[in-house]
Amino acid sequence: MNTVKPQPSATRPVIVWVDDDPDVLFAARLALAPLQAQVLTAGHPRELPALLAEHAADVVVLDLNFSRGATDGAEGLACLSDLMQADAALPVIVASAYGDVDRAVEAMRRGAVDFITKPWTEERLLATLRSALRLRASHRQAADESARLAVLTGAAERTGSALLGDSAPMRKLRELLARAAPTDANVLLLGENGTGKELAARELHRLSRRAARPFVSIDVGALSASVIDSELFGHKRGAFTDARSDRIGRLQAAEGGTVFLDEIANLPLALQPKLLTVLEQRCVVPVGGNAATPIDVRVIAATNQPRERLLDETVFRRDLLYRLNTIEIELPPLRERRDDIVPLALHYLRAYERKYGRPPKPLPDAVGAALAADAWPGNVRALRHAAERAVVLNTAAAYGAEDFALAAPVDAAPAPAQRVGGPASAAAPPPADSLNLEQAERQLIERALRRHQFNIALAARELGLSRGALYRRMEKHGL
Repeated sequence: MNTVKPQPSATRPVIVWVDDDPDVLFAARLALAPLQAQVLTAGHPRELPALLAEHAADVVVLDLNFSRGATDGAEGLACLSDLMQADAALPVIVASAYGDVDRAVEAMRRGAVDFITKPWTEERLLATLRSALRLRASHRQAADESARLAVLTGAAERTGSALLGDSAPMRKLRELLARAAPTDANVLLLGENGTGKELAARELHRLSRRAARPFVSIDVGALSASVIDSELFGHKRGAFTDARSDRIGRLQAAEGGTVFLDEIANLPLALQPKLLTVLEQRCVVPVGGNAATPIDVRVIAATNQPRERLLDETVFRRDLLYRLNTIEIELPPLRERRDDIVPLALHYLRAYERKYGRPPKPLPDAVGAALAADAWPGNVRALRHAAERAVVLNTAAAYGAEDFALAAPVDAAPAPAQRVGGPASAAAPPPADSLNLEQAERQLIERALRRHQFNIALAARELGLSRGALYRRMEKHGL
């Protein structure tokens, strides 16, 4: 497989679908239209090297059988192995009309991120592809951040970590992760939104004995209550209306590796006993099934909720909490690691200058001091968005405090009472008689984020949105 990788597109994601049935490829292009992606198709794995050399694929959907009469999936699995050898971070979803659990598990063991059966349901297909696209974006972001930090602070060169920063709290965090990683103890990561809990989970996996096995990330807060049971534990054919075939859950898909349960506090109370049983017995029972399947996974969980809320039995079972927090690690907010703020700002400024083709510009000491004094309730995520805003809007020879939408001028320390949060404070309220829907939506989102100190779960609940929907609207409005 060709290992020379073209540059990824800055606009539409690229999905490559490989199947020997032209009707399937035609149906796939129609079904994936809502993703607004560039869908490229190939009729055989031998066409893949040239296709991947020309296009930076974000996801590959791979059929398992190509020869007439073949049903063992050997051709597709061989191609999957070649893809993983060329780019282990490339999300590959395998598909087959002859799906069964054993073949799905084998595909996951070889590096596939998910498994679909034909014929598919459009809702399930789109959900699977969206998850894979998010995974690809996360991989690319982590790789970019790790490489650029080596230039800015030298920390990545010393540690190989994707966690940015060389302050005392970050050095302590990396030390804790390094000590916990070689064990199989469950880890609970605590921290505000934007502090890098998923990066910390990936660091634990990278430093563990399971590093060569799958890392499966599940955003519990982004899953609806109706599908979370099936996503975690899998289901048997006929378990519910759309269960047309057996499907393994994410816990079983991570066999031998690590499962990351993000926003674990959002797990419905009704499902918490089932997860507790899995952690205690190390077996899963799929929805609609009776037989338990042994699993070997390490569980890392994370939440932005304070510890006191997790101790509330009406929100979270205490026995489950004690199973998850064998090791408890709290990630420091950005305001507690101010030595990292200017290096992080420079890191993101240079990254977005390259992304948008802008020349590098200096960051004056006075502006750096204003950034370091800011409260940053949205933490590193808010600083990253502020840096992108500065690169896009700045027209001067150097960056100014106004480019980052700080609440106070450069020559005055920003007062916490005046702080309304990162880049979200940039937009002025629309006039009282304004009927501009876009402005009104942005303003409502900003108000909800500020009111809840950038707690995404609480802001989404007040707005009547899911976490995923709020994230999409934040991205739409550049928040």
